[in-house]
Amino acid sequence: MGEKWVLMKTAQTPTNIAVIKYWGKRDESLILPVNDSISVTLDPSHLCTTTTVAVSPAFHQDRMWLNGKEISLSGGRYQNCLRELRRRACEVEDKEKGIKIEKKDWEKLHLHIASYNNFPTAAGLASSAAGFACLVFALAKLMNVKEDDSQLSAIARQGSGSACRSLFGGFVKWIMGKEEDGSDSVAVQLVDEKHWDDLFIVIAVVSSRQKETSSTSGMRETVQTSLLLQHRAKEVVPKRTLQMEEAIKHRDFASFAQLTCADSNQFHAVCLDTSPPIFYMNDTSHKIISCVEKWNRSEGSPQVAYTFDAGPNAVLIARNRKAAAQLLQRLLFHFPPNSDSDLDSYVIGDKSILKDAGLEGLKDVEALCPPPEIKENAAAQKYPGDVSYFICTRPGRGPVLLSQQDLALLDPETGLPK
Repeated sequence: MGEKWVLMKTAQTPTNIAVIKYWGKRDESLILPVNDSISVTLDPSHLCTTTTVAVSPAFHQDRMWLNGKEISLSGGRYQNCLRELRRRACEVEDKEKGIKIEKKDWEKLHLHIASYNNFPTAAGLASSAAGFACLVFALAKLMNVKEDDSQLSAIARQGSGSACRSLFGGFVKWIMGKEEDGSDSVAVQLVDEKHWDDLFIVIAVVSSRQKETSSTSGMRETVQTSLLLQHRAKEVVPKRTLQMEEAIKHRDFASFAQLTCADSNQFHAVCLDTSPPIFYMNDTSHKIISCVEKWNRSEGSPQVAYTFDAGPNAVLIARNRKAAAQLLQRLLFHFPPNSDSDLDSYVIGDKSILKDAGLEGLKDVEALCPPPEIKENAAAQKYPGDVSYFICTRPGRGPVLLSQQDLALLDPETGLPK
């Protein structure tokens, strides 16, 4: 083998948002959860991680760059993923380039990895989930790993628990498993993204700062101190998971919304039940909940479900486009942009919904009437600047390989970031 070649693959992986939450591990090192969880995968054209992986005999060590900055790969989670994948790597041959890598070569060849998130890292938008899923998916393609996506999910899980759910599109269940070695703790797709394509999702990015209590340490403290978590894992989630699977299968939005909101609220109750208590939501999060609850009650049936992960950002799932347009009108009435910003950078992602809502510019936002369910003092319920921006999206597909060379994050000649 010549010493100069570089072999690369680039993949794109979506993030996911849990509607039945994962919180608490029964095994810290293997990342095995105390309960099943269910998530919806978000459209990768709005929220995703892109990762390029490269191998070359010219590389002297494994190296990784995240959002342009080199980071250490020495952490146990990266090492677990790399070890598991190298163990499963197979022979790779690229006849065009005259490259042949034997199975045994993978142990001594080094890797370069570059990863980019098109959304804030560590702000409660599941960036680590998309990141580890993308790393595992891309490396599995590069190394010709034969395992299917469910088996790969068990490797991604060892990087970040919720990463296992980002290996599929649509609605995904992470089965907690019973085995001590974690071999049966895998993700499976419940339905693909076309099954319930009426749904529309609006994310209110309340703060894109890193959170005070990381999910990892938060979970550990909850497992050690919260009695409510034990009740949740044993009594509540098993029943709720079955009900949620039924609601998704039958596209029963009323049940789906009730379960999603209840599970989000219980997850945050478990955080409050932790000693010392953990506060992931803030005043703005609470105002958004109140806005959705008032509207749902006034309509007599749920129009929107809300769910919050370990952070203050609201993920709002509307039953259809019409409800999403009405939701956006309400959100922009209560949370208009600061006077110095424009609508184009305040509402990002699938902007077509703005048209449905009759919002072309800031003048339209200023002219919004108070929602009918607000009975008094509507003017006092405006909070400009409380939301950083909104992302409009929908359920999306799982990971894909990107064949276009210009989308790669590493230089094909040197294997270094472009």
